[in-house]
Formats: sequence, structure tokens, C-alpha cells
Amino acid sequence: MPGRAEGGVKDRGGEGCRLLKTSFICLFASLPTPAFAHASDRGHVLLLPTGYYLVGGAFAVAVSFPVLALLPADSLDRFWRRRLPLFTFGDGARAVIGLISFAGFAILIAAGLFGSRDPLSNPLPLVIWTLLWAGVTLLQGIFGDLWSWLNPWHGPWRLASRLSGGNDEGRWPLPRWTGCWPAVILFFAFAWFELIDPAPDDPARLAFAAGLYWLLSFLAMLAFGYRAWSRSGEFLAVFFSMLARFAIVERSEHGRLALCWPGAKLLTAEPLPINGIAFLLLALSSVSFDGLSKTFFWLGLFVINPLEFPGRTAVIGSGTFGLVLTFVLLAAVFLLAVWLGQRLAGSVHTLGKAAGLLVWSIVPIALAYHVAHYLTALLVDGQYTLAALSDPFAMGWNLFGTADMQIEAGIVAGADSAWWLWNVQACAIILGHVLAVLVAHGFAWRLHPQPSRAALSQFPLTLLMIAYTVFGLWLLATPTVG
Repeated sequence: MPGRAEGGVKDRGGEGCRLLKTSFICLFASLPTPAFAHASDRGHVLLLPTGYYLVGGAFAVAVSFPVLALLPADSLDRFWRRRLPLFTFGDGARAVIGLISFAGFAILIAAGLFGSRDPLSNPLPLVIWTLLWAGVTLLQGIFGDLWSWLNPWHGPWRLASRLSGGNDEGRWPLPRWTGCWPAVILFFAFAWFELIDPAPDDPARLAFAAGLYWLLSFLAMLAFGYRAWSRSGEFLAVFFSMLARFAIVERSEHGRLALCWPGAKLLTAEPLPINGIAFLLLALSSVSFDGLSKTFFWLGLFVINPLEFPGRTAVIGSGTFGLVLTFVLLAAVFLLAVWLGQRLAGSVHTLGKAAGLLVWSIVPIALAYHVAHYLTALLVDGQYTLAALSDPFAMGWNLFGTADMQIEAGIVAGADSAWWLWNVQACAIILGHVLAVLVAHGFAWRLHPQPSRAALSQFPLTLLMIAYTVFGLWLLATPTVG
């Protein structure tokens, strides 16, 4: 996963090697990131062999078009509707879990302010960038909306609401025109802090940013209601709820759990408004720029020698420009693909409705790239997190018996480890693309019941997905700076 180090170069070696040398980054800016944030770049970086993304792209092409041409709507619909009932899980402990989560968050903020200044020893950067951004994102995509139970706002809000005699709706209604634009703006600020800020891993700096965000969100929840602000302004809740639609666990309004196919819940979604489309595309584009901004190719566009990287402070302007540009280009290409598809199919639906439905097919690609992007960091930085949690204030404690654990950075080194990591990364991105095509195909049938029109409407979007799959694999294979 990309790092925040001011220096250090990842040597990705020659294409002929099966195992590339890796470097360990330990020099940080003196002044950490979010769900497309990186815990750090302290993990080993193993370059995906070039052949992987070439073969992966060809495989994506080979699979996508038969899906469009051969899968009948009725069989696909039966496939998505299958459920395996499990058991009922109530909300009784939710407030208690929320209070425990808040207590843990408060301890982490204190550790950020008063603990070690080393991001590898302080639990705050490691928890936010590794456990939250890399880990919880993955769990949301597999098991569903865990964040609604784990977030540090629900418990305190419920307690404050009961003590003040308020109701669940808040003191004032949130204007409908706001939609989720507040979440879009806050997510952009979060992505900028993670990817552009000179020192997002600095514990004290991160503690201030995270504490301020918690306080502002809490006040907004008291003012407009917990549910309203979680759906419109709290960007983590908005982001995680979108990912949860991909999960294999479904929970009904009455708490009944059931297993379903990955992505099945996406097809029950309503069209997103323009602000929802912008949010989802920003989520994908920011992760993509995270990888792109460190490549030799990107730095070369701004005449920066990647072997003598001047540090993040020197690329604030180009980084901000790139973050905006990546979002604008992705949004433009996506809308163009949807528009062309609707023209080919002779659709009577508006561009807004078609785009609002089809944008849900971006979720599998975003989740797949997230897994591939942060896999090595999660494996290595996760160990640092376990050690740091045992001694949060660097006072020689060993609360969980892990403070002195040996960090096995070699877990991602060696020929066997490299082979498994490469294959998991490549398979994640290719599988994400295939599932995205299936989801888009389901929405195409919803928009165009006629088989020929449904298939025609998907060709431009499928080509875009294939191109994005190749792009994602290329990002894992191209040389980058630390």
C-alpha cells in the first residue's frame, strides 16, 4: 500500500525475476490516511509481474462478452435471489457496543496526543489506517454493515439523546437538497489528508484531525438526528453502507440474517442521485490516484526524479490537481459510457436514472482494488498494530502480551509468499471485474427487458470496466516511490 514516507524508493526489479527485492520504509515526515488511506508504507512491496496484468486483461475480455451475450435474464435473476436463512440477531447490545467503541476511540486519541511519536509504535495511525481503512473496509464487503455497530458515535449519541429528552429525529430537519453532498465534501477532505497532506501518519496531527471530525459529526447528529446525518454527512457511514451491499450476509428489518451471493443486494438498490453517483466515483478514483500518484510515470509528468523523491511537501500542488483530475476523468468516462449504451439501446430512460443504477456496479471493482492495494500492508502493519495496542502510551506496558512480539515482515517475502500474493491480488481485481459485469448486466435487464437492447446498452460500460481492470493490474506492476 502506498506510504506517506518522505523518502524511500520501491525497487520493483526486472520483469524476468519471480521474486523482486523489497524495501522497508522507516523514515517518516515529522509533521496517515483513510479507507483508501494507507496505514503506512512500511510493508514489503512485491511487484505484480507484467504478464499478470496482460493475461488478466485478456481474461476479463474473454469472460465479459459471453456474459453479456449468453446469460438469460430469468436464470440470472434466480441466481441473485437465492438466500440461505440463518438466525435472528437483535439490536439490544448496539448502544453498549457503541459506548465501548467510543471509549476505545478516546484512548486512541489520547495515545496520539501523549504517546510515542513513531507511527510504527503509536496505535492511532495503525488502527485508523490499517484496522479501520484496510481491515474494516474488507470486513464490510464480506459480512455487511458492521460499522453501524462499531462506529464511535451511536453509543454517545444514544446516551446524550436520552439524557436530554430528545428524539431520534434531532432538533432540526436536514434540508432534502443537501442529499449526501456533505459526505462527498468530507470524503474529499479525507482523501486529501491521506494522499496529499505532508504528514497524515503523525500521531498528534492525526489525533487532532480525527478528534475534530468526531466532535463535528457528533454535534451534527444531535442537531439533525443520528440516522439523517449518517446517511448524508458522515462519510464513513455512507461509504461503508455502500460497500455492505456487496456482502454475503443480509439482515432484514426484523434482524433476520441470511446468506446471499456477493453483490446480490446491489441489484435491489434504487438509483442513486447525482450526489450519490459523485460519492461512489470519488471513492474509486481516490484509491486509484493513491496508486497512480506514486508511480514513476506520474512523477515524470511533473519532471520529478523518482529516485530522488523530494518528499510529499513538494508535490502538494500536483497531488491536489491529480486527485481532482482523476475524479473528473472517471466521472466523465463513466457518464459517457452510460450515455453511449443508452443511445445504442434506444433507451427511454434519462441519463440520471441509468447512471444512478449502473454506478452500483462500481462497488465490486472498488472493493477488489482495495483488497489488492492494501493486502501487503494489512499483513505487515497488522502485526505492528497488535504490538502497539499492548503499549498504547509507550510506557513499557504489555496489556495483551503482544508488545514484544517479533514482527514477521518476511510474511510477504520469499518465492512462495510472493506467488500467493501476486495471485490473490490479480484474482481479486479480475473477480471484481467479472462480478461488476454481472451486476451491470442485471441492471441492464432492469432498464431494458429486451435481451438485444440490454446487451447493446452494456458494451460501452463493459469496455470501460475491462480498461479499468487492466489499469488496476498495471498499478500493481509498475515501479513506484515510497
